[in-house]
Amino acid sequence: MTSSHSNPLTFQELILRLQTFWAEHGCVLQQPYDVEVGAGTMAPETFLRVLGPRPYKVAYVQPSRRPADGRYGENPNRLFKHMQLQVILKPPPENVQELYLESLGAIGIDLRQHDIKFEEDNWEAPTLSAWGVGWQVMLDGLEITQFTYFQQCGGLDLFPICAELTYGLERIAAFLQDVDSIYDIVWARDPESGSVVKYGDVRLADELQFSVYNFEAADVEKTWKHFEMYEAECRGLLEAYAGLRKGSENAHPPAESAGRVGQPSLSQLEPERFPVLAAYDLCLKCSHLFNILDARGAISVTERVGVIARVRALAVGIARAWVNQQSEADPPVEPEPVGKRKSKPEKDKLAPVAT
Repeated sequence: MTSSHSNPLTFQELILRLQTFWAEHGCVLQQPYDVEVGAGTMAPETFLRVLGPRPYKVAYVQPSRRPADGRYGENPNRLFKHMQLQVILKPPPENVQELYLESLGAIGIDLRQHDIKFEEDNWEAPTLSAWGVGWQVMLDGLEITQFTYFQQCGGLDLFPICAELTYGLERIAAFLQDVDSIYDIVWARDPESGSVVKYGDVRLADELQFSVYNFEAADVEKTWKHFEMYEAECRGLLEAYAGLRKGSENAHPPAESAGRVGQPSLSQLEPERFPVLAAYDLCLKCSHLFNILDARGAISVTERVGVIARVRALAVGIARAWVNQQSEADPPVEPEPVGKRKSKPEKDKLAPVAT
């Protein structure tokens, strides 16, 4: 296959080709997570699965919402919600870079006719207490993928190290179809009539209406209240889990934790039944509400640092609880030999996971 624009892939064909490629290389094909996230990294299939020693390979498309990036559907290259295809390889195969280049060939990019560069671009996510080393992949000067070796997530060092590939689907599709506006991307084509459905037909209303909400209509006072309620519920769950692990009856669960009549309270649950995943959903809600408040201009520069720290505290607590919860099912793992792990660069460049 060549990179000719004469018969380029539609947006959905692009997704199907990448999913097929990674499925053939042993990846679980997951579905998009149904809670608002700012990047594919934040979905549990990445944030939680990279923790602990258990091998895992997964690929999934994740709609990623960034309220402050909305432009009312008027900017041809800027979106409130964009699509990422996320691939996690744990542990990464030795030929992971070659596999990535093969995946580009599978979607019609002829590497003999285009310039591919791997530019150093170390990544950090403050709200997740996560960082990694890697590259942004440039195709003829256009960033199309973030390629990262995860070193730490939720404040925990990773063993084994994981490879994360995040494809910017809109950018790749616009390149393949040679269009100047994301909204002109052909999403689907009827095989019989040849009629097309474009990206704008599917998503323009989203971009317009959510931009209005995020920048103009979201009630700041109520959004703060929602943030505080989700935060309190999440913290209550984490405190209850800590008490459960200590065998303490003095945990501080949420008010509703006693459950219905005849059901055990959280302090009486078996560890594997404890809703750590529900706590993570609450953390994601806090992160999204923070982003809405930021888009509304309701968070000052100094306040921003403190709110990020609050969300990070939740993420770190959940990561530790998840590892603890999973450890009983996993065999002991020998520590990584000294000198194998890369130390965190002193001057990491802050860069989004998304492309």
